Amino acid sequence: MHFFGIIFDIVSDCSSAVTPLVTSLRAPLAFITGLLQAPAIAAKFGLGWGRINRQTAHIVHFGVLVTFVGFISIHTLMVWITGLLLNLTHITTGINAASWTGWWLYVIWMAIVVTVWWAASPLTLRYPRAVQKTGRALIGWAKAMLENTDPRATYPEKAISPFFWPNGTLPTNGEYANLRDHGFRDYTLRVDGLVDRPVTLSYEQLKAMPKQAQVTQHYCIQGWSGVAKWGGVPMRDILDLVQPTPDARFAVFYSFGGGTEDGLYYDAHKIEHMRHHLTILAYEMNGAPLNELHGAPLRLRNELELGFKQVKWIQAIEFVESFAQLGAGQGGYNEDHEFYGYRMPI
Repeated sequence: MHFFGIIFDIVSDCSSAVTPLVTSLRAPLAFITGLLQAPAIAAKFGLGWGRINRQTAHIVHFGVLVTFVGFISIHTLMVWITGLLLNLTHITTGINAASWTGWWLYVIWMAIVVTVWWAASPLTLRYPRAVQKTGRALIGWAKAMLENTDPRATYPEKAISPFFWPNGTLPTNGEYANLRDHGFRDYTLRVDGLVDRPVTLSYEQLKAMPKQAQVTQHYCIQGWSGVAKWGGVPMRDILDLVQPTPDARFAVFYSFGGGTEDGLYYDAHKIEHMRHHLTILAYEMNGAPLNELHGAPLRLRNELELGFKQVKWIQAIEFVESFAQLGAGQGGYNEDHEFYGYRMPI
């Protein structure tokens, strides 16, 4: 016990000297570096590249987490080795006396936490759609507000990532395989729905339209990101061509590729996003024709949304008033099957 007493004195002295400084810096540093990692902030201020970037913020943020965990672990240990009953009673009741009251209050609270976790986990796994809808009701309004940040950051070509991770299930149907094997010369894009002038555009017609090139950052819901140069047709030009009706509120992109379960991949996007100056149908990546892994012959780049909404291997676009009748009515394949939220602004 003499050894623990010495350790306690050392830790207590160090804590008294360091804790005010660490506490005063740790919380604001965690908050600031957390914001700097947010895709919306990074895309707004161009933090995908340079000295102050998302990765730097991530390293600092993780370091702050380590100090939090260390602080809590040391002080929890101190509670146990310097008079458990006295400390627990003082913490739970404010009375400076050794009593079993504090211990039982601690045990009861821990039992409540474990019981609630044990009861809630099976319910959330059994009723994921209810969890999805509850989350939408609780924070959907906040995510809608984030869509007004208008991220517009672009980068120089030297910022292009040396490796860009490919996600998604490659198309396996015969129609896509035939188009791919013939260099997509027979590929056509159908654009219809609530439009005044539905069109079917060949691959050559798409490439003959005015091309827009941009170097932007892709943000995956898994946490990784990458910078690439995309070239393609601005979606605002497609809108000018087909003239969506006033009832059209969403553009639905249908893919040749399938999801993790049965059915082809699709996703719905707000029509306002289609008019954004960085929203394009890309057929080039880093100055070369788009390859199969990254969505050839055509993929969406809606820089206002997370990566899973950047539909690859596009076969058609349909303008609709509502997506309630599509799939499970949640706004996309992952929203239907993986229970993602519809609003996924970066």
